[in-house]
Amino acid sequence: MLDFDHYLAELRGAVDDFLDRNLPAENAYPPSIHKAIRYSLFAGGKRLRPVLTLAAAEAVGGRREDALPAAAALEMIHTYSLIHDDLPAMDNDDLRRGKPTSHVVFGEAIAILAGDALLTHAFHILATVCVSSDRAKGDPYARRLRALGVLAAAAGMNGMIGGQVIDLESEGKKVDAVTLERIHRMKTGALMEAAAHLGALLGGGSDEEIERIAGFGREVGLAFQIVDDLLDREGDPAELGKTAGKDLKAGKATYPSIHGTERARHRAKELAEQAIALLSPLGPKAEPLAMLARRTVERNS
Repeated sequence: MLDFDHYLAELRGAVDDFLDRNLPAENAYPPSIHKAIRYSLFAGGKRLRPVLTLAAAEAVGGRREDALPAAAALEMIHTYSLIHDDLPAMDNDDLRRGKPTSHVVFGEAIAILAGDALLTHAFHILATVCVSSDRAKGDPYARRLRALGVLAAAAGMNGMIGGQVIDLESEGKKVDAVTLERIHRMKTGALMEAAAHLGALLGGGSDEEIERIAGFGREVGLAFQIVDDLLDREGDPAELGKTAGKDLKAGKATYPSIHGTERARHRAKELAEQAIALLSPLGPKAEPLAMLARRTVERNS
């Protein structure tokens, strides 16, 4: 039986090692930006998106090494989004992953540039770093090019950035359930869907396998954000590693504020089960993904 905690630790370690090898040293010139990048990138965190990418690659019979550049790129983009989300002009938060936020430590200008640098370097790594021998089925270079398009779309104006814009413009306003789901699926869900999609793509999956696993990521992404909404309302700040109750304070719509707490919990579990059902034809290789979906809705941080 799979020791899932050991499995997660192994994948996280592989991602951290890869990131460390493929980023400039903290004292590389100019050191201010490299210190800021490493401060946020190695501040902890669940590494959920890169773990999802590596597990998806293995679920289609690929090697995790083939998906490592994409996994690292996703974590860099996620971290950049957190740095920018915390800025005074956005969520104005001073705690992230249990540590002072980037702009608190390094100032707003360096924090902005650290986010910009992470976003840019993510695409550099995905485009240029070859970990194994790119032995994925079919034309590996065509798959790498497709992967760049998937990542750009998920991070851009029709994905994460677009969702952030709608979220900001909705603060303090009455938001209906359709708009809230759109925000969640874009702001959080798009990158989660991309994580699964990229793993299956670079692991050499067939079109059907890629579609199934991307669908899995789509449903898990929404479930993850619903649980985040619940934890913002009910969670312990010491366990969360960030400020609790900030959504309510900012006048943001959340799943429990629109649907109620119990319905939100039920919906998160329902989405996880729908995601797991998509994996059925993939057999035992996809069991880590199923376990990841369950862990996503059971977490307390």
